[in-house]
Amino acid sequence: MNILEIKNLSKIYGNGETAVKALDDVSFSVKKGEFVVIIGPSGSGKSTLLHLLGGVDRPTSGNVLIDHTDIYQLNETQLAIFRRRQIGLIYQFYNLIPILTVEENITLPMLLDEHKVDKKQLDHVVGTLGLTNRLKHLPNQLSGGQQQRVSIGRALISNPAIMLADEPTGNLDSKNSGEIMELLKMFNKTYNQTLIVITHDERIALQADRIIAIEDGRLVKDEVIRP
Repeated sequence: MNILEIKNLSKIYGNGETAVKALDDVSFSVKKGEFVVIIGPSGSGKSTLLHLLGGVDRPTSGNVLIDHTDIYQLNETQLAIFRRRQIGLIYQFYNLIPILTVEENITLPMLLDEHKVDKKQLDHVVGTLGLTNRLKHLPNQLSGGQQQRVSIGRALISNPAIMLADEPTGNLDSKNSGEIMELLKMFNKTYNQTLIVITHDERIALQADRIIAIEDGRLVKDEVIRP
C-alpha cells in the first residue's frame, strides 16, 4: 500500500526572468514501512522537496497525497492539524524550543492538539531513545546527540503516517551519527514506520531500501536497494 504519492510536483520561486524552478515535475510513490533516502548535490531541490512533502511550503503545481489525503487541498488550519498528527519532521539543527523541557518538547504535538498524552507510549518512546533520566532537562543541558533524540521523540509521539528527516546526522560526530541512524532504522523496521531521509552522505544512503536522486529539480534516479 502506498502511504505517500507525489504527482507532477513543481515549485517555482520568483516571476518572469528571475524565476527559479527549484522542483520540476517530480512524481514517485512510497510504500508504508519503506525506508527511502533522497540524495542530490547542494541546490538540487531535495530540501525543497522535503518541505513540500512535510506541508511546510506549498507547491506551484502538483499533488502530495499522504495516506490518501491530498494535503494541499486542505486550508491552512486543516494542514497545520494534519501536519502535527501525520507528519513527523526531524531537522539537522533539532529545532527544539529552548524554554521547554525534554518531556514538553517531545509531547508538544499532542499538547498543541489538546490531546492527552499517552503515558505508556511516552515512557516507551523515551526509554527506547535513552532519555528517561533527561525528561526535566532543557535542550541546552543536553549533548547534540541527545537533542536529536528528543527531536526524534517529538516526530514519533503522534504515530505519524510518515517521518521526514532533513540531514538528521549533519550536525553530529560519527559516533552520534551512527547511533541516530540505528535508532531511525529500528523504528522503521520494528514499528513499520515509513522513513524518508534527505542526506548527502552515501554511507547513510546505502542503508536504505531505496535511493531517489534529485538533480536540477528533476528526479534522475529511483533505485531499489533492498526489495
